[in-house]
Amino acid sequence: MLSVVILTKNEEKNIDRCLRSLDFVDEIVVVDDYSTDGTLSQISKIKKQNEKLKIKIFQRNLNSDFAAQRNFGMEETSGEWILFLDADEEISEELKEEIKEVIRYASLERDDLVGLYIKRRDFFWGRELQFGEVLKVRRKGIFRLIKKGFGKWYGKVHEELKINPPVGGKKLKTLQLRNFINHFPHQTVKEFLQEINFYSSLRADELFKQGKKTNILEIIFYPLFKFILNYVIYFGFLDGSSGFIYAFMMSFHSFLVRGKLFIKKHCS
Repeated sequence: MLSVVILTKNEEKNIDRCLRSLDFVDEIVVVDDYSTDGTLSQISKIKKQNEKLKIKIFQRNLNSDFAAQRNFGMEETSGEWILFLDADEEISEELKEEIKEVIRYASLERDDLVGLYIKRRDFFWGRELQFGEVLKVRRKGIFRLIKKGFGKWYGKVHEELKINPPVGGKKLKTLQLRNFINHFPHQTVKEFLQEINFYSSLRADELFKQGKKTNILEIIFYPLFKFILNYVIYFGFLDGSSGFIYAFMMSFHSFLVRGKLFIKKHCS
């Protein structure tokens, strides 16, 4: 049995595409951070249109902790395997078949296989990005599919799913799938800036609580280094104007994180 966990917060524009790509799963757990738009109405509409989709909805405050939100969703699942998907993502048709095949294979022949990395391709302002910031997740994938009871999420923002330490010396294995999650991030300048502002504040708070420090030189030069890394060294320029905008905006995110951290350290 395969369960999916999705976190939502005002995802009215994205949730329809996301849920319609999950017609192959047994259960969908939505953890909603009290959306104020039509997100929940959209979910109810899709649920009525497709009675085979088993959707459970929980409303829970994010409290600036994405790992806790995902772990809560995981606890509410009943499947043997759990897939974590963001509301602005969808499962490609090829990936659907591959997931079913690998889970079936693991159940029959590989009890040591407990996690799967899935590659992701990003579609930004009508163009598929292939380089720069997205290069790593496009080639190596992200850890998004796990056997229940074998892992947990860590980190309040930019959270990571990690496998639990093995018990009894048994070595646990992961695999990388061939096919892709499709990702549709930041579809307008307004949305991009709002998300950068939101996530940079969360990250600055997290670093502040960890006792991290920054300085003026880092505030200036780290974002510049990140832009050069993504746009030049990781060939972001090959993605044209979209690649430039994406690299610039993510560098701006780095600038805001360090700027907000500096203010917290020196002005609080």
